[in-house]
Amino acid sequence: MTQSLIFALARGRLLDETSSLLTELGIEPIESLTGSRRLMFDTRHPGVKLLVLRATDVPPYVERGGAHLGIAGKDVLLEYGSDMLCEPVDLQLSRCRLMTAMKKGIELPAKGRIRVATKYVNIARRHFASQGRQIDPIKLYGAMELAPLVGLADVIVDVVDTGNTLEANGLEPRDLIIHSSARLIVSRVAMKTRHQHIFPMIEKLNKWTKSQHAS
Repeated sequence: MTQSLIFALARGRLLDETSSLLTELGIEPIESLTGSRRLMFDTRHPGVKLLVLRATDVPPYVERGGAHLGIAGKDVLLEYGSDMLCEPVDLQLSRCRLMTAMKKGIELPAKGRIRVATKYVNIARRHFASQGRQIDPIKLYGAMELAPLVGLADVIVDVVDTGNTLEANGLEPRDLIIHSSARLIVSRVAMKTRHQHIFPMIEKLNKWTKSQHAS
């Protein structure tokens, strides 16, 4: 008997945005994916199960075979950094910018190490290394905007959507690091072993994405 195809989804805003995507694939959860303590869900699609995980957990689950495919933001994928994951479809959901931000009117010190508050430590290291700077990372998972205000950090690296939160806290965006959006990800192993099941999904999602963003 063939093992169920396991699809890993990120909880939160991205989960809300993927409902129409699941419908396009003919995948209907038997129960609501939100407001439940469950992490694995059966669906009305024969042979497909869904996992609902923290966004940062989706890449390792897919890479190491806990799931066959999943949806993750480009920012999360770059921070995770694996060459065992394919990104066959840019779904163009949850689009945002990953940027540096600082207090208004303040510049970085000309020399020495920079204190950087972020949950994107690997991305921050690479970004500042490309400028010839070394950093002392301060790993935070929330309230990033406070760090420069209380003297905890010189600069933050974080996702920026509208920029309103930065503005409200006396910060301003500086360097654009990447534009990020949600990607369909598949492990290279699953792409080979479950190709007959996964490739039709890739084709459907490519068509769906083009139709959603047609000019």
